[in-house]
Amino acid sequence: LLLGILGAPALGDPGPLEDVVIDRYYIPKICLREAQMGDFIRYHYNGTFKDGKKFDSSYDRGATVAGVVGVGRLITGMDRGLQGMCVNERRHLIVPPHLGYGSIGVAGLIPPDATLYFDVVMLDIWNKNDKLQITTLSKPERCNRTVENSDFVRYHYNGTLLDGTPFDSSYSKGSTYDTYVGTGWLIKGMDQGLLGMCAGEKRSIIIPPFLAYGEKGYGTVIPPQASLVFSVLLVDFHNPKDGVFLEHLEVPESCKRRAVTGDFVRYHYNGTLMDGTLFDSSYSRNQTYNTYIGKGYIIPGMDQGLQGVCMGEQRRVVIPPHLAYGENGAGDKIPGSAVLIFDVHVIDFHNPADPVEIETMFRPEGCNVTTRNRDFVRYHYNCSLLDGTRLFSSHDYEKPQEVTLGANKVIEGLNSGLLDMCAGERRVLIVPPHLGHGESGARGVPGSAVLRFEVELISMEEGVPEGYLFIWHGEPPANLYEQMDLNKDGGIPADEFSTFIKTQVAEGKGRLMPSSDPEKVIADMFRNQDRNQDGKITPEELKLKSDEDQEKIHEEL
Repeated sequence: LLLGILGAPALGDPGPLEDVVIDRYYIPKICLREAQMGDFIRYHYNGTFKDGKKFDSSYDRGATVAGVVGVGRLITGMDRGLQGMCVNERRHLIVPPHLGYGSIGVAGLIPPDATLYFDVVMLDIWNKNDKLQITTLSKPERCNRTVENSDFVRYHYNGTLLDGTPFDSSYSKGSTYDTYVGTGWLIKGMDQGLLGMCAGEKRSIIIPPFLAYGEKGYGTVIPPQASLVFSVLLVDFHNPKDGVFLEHLEVPESCKRRAVTGDFVRYHYNGTLMDGTLFDSSYSRNQTYNTYIGKGYIIPGMDQGLQGVCMGEQRRVVIPPHLAYGENGAGDKIPGSAVLIFDVHVIDFHNPADPVEIETMFRPEGCNVTTRNRDFVRYHYNCSLLDGTRLFSSHDYEKPQEVTLGANKVIEGLNSGLLDMCAGERRVLIVPPHLGHGESGARGVPGSAVLRFEVELISMEEGVPEGYLFIWHGEPPANLYEQMDLNKDGGIPADEFSTFIKTQVAEGKGRLMPSSDPEKVIADMFRNQDRNQDGKITPEELKLKSDEDQEKIHEEL
């Protein structure tokens, strides 16, 4: 029929048309809706006569045509020809005179009894009874909370007209769109369309004109009476009244103590935005973050979020922007008004006032003699961090550790923990860093680390006062030099000195400073007495330590 009307030579003239001829020469693959009677539509067209002469065009005017279909506001042929169209569908319409402008025509534009040819593309369809159309494209598995009125949201979007024409995109600006929901800052359709979304959720939101920019449109990009399509990705949201949200991921069964204001905490963390973007991690630096809590050294939300943690606890801390970096953000990784999520693993914490914590695991019965400063002790130990990381162990060597207590040979906390022990006793010591290796740490020991020692005292020897290498159990002999000069030649060489001291020890008259090498102690004693270092001690050189100390007092006086 169409070919005949257009003058195909094989068919001849079929005569006057009785109805509109419709050629659907392009039909989109997806047609979510067809124009029905009473729908409001927006379309472009070119209008020509049979000979191709143009009599009208919406393109030439630079504006689409908008109106209601099927209610007599258009010429009858156009009313009929537009019904059933999909958005982006294209049609050729042939409208006979009696369905166009009839025998009257339009003065100066359309002659009487003119057949009209229209090339139409449908751009928009909506109805006054339409509602917001929301399609969830993807949604995270975890969704603890959804958007409510008065929340502040950050989202990315692509905005198009119903025919797919783009008019705006946050991606092209390189930043999210940030605003409050339900307070009139957005068009009504977007206010409604964002409600109930989860952070990380993607939605398609189709907004009819009366919930968008209505009859006026917006600038040159959104025509009047345009339906809008937004593809939205909700990056994050919060409420100005929000506090810190805590999620306890793993709490040790034994939690003897919880962190409080003033404690120094060492922890690992991963910091992400609500959409999962990683902005910082202590693991990447292979070093814990170390700080006091509750004193303003870290953002307020983390100051609050670390309160009450146990050693070894894993905790998620969700911090709204007003307790983090606020509207300005931080650097190029934390945007303004961003909600921050920290997954924290607490390694240890202490207070600068903490003493050594001592737990006795085993104490032999009948324990009457205990260790004191200056005693020489042998002990086994295992040393680790509080997260179980093994550092050192005496069992890695052939014999136990040996040390004189109170001689500054071990860290202060370990020295304290070894006092008042019996041979055979086992203890667990928790040593805070100010009694350990301090802020700087040591080889293999992180700075500010709390240390855990498992110690077992193997043996102990009674010590001597500080500064002494040998002490008498009673009064020393009155004729000390004569007794020490075994061959009576008026000089005491090293071998005579050593023999004499060993005899005193063997007879219980005195004792050496405990040591793993008594010969070295005796050699040091001889060197101290041989004041001119000529290899022998003279009567003038031999002096008791107590006499030397008294001489020094007199000199000072």
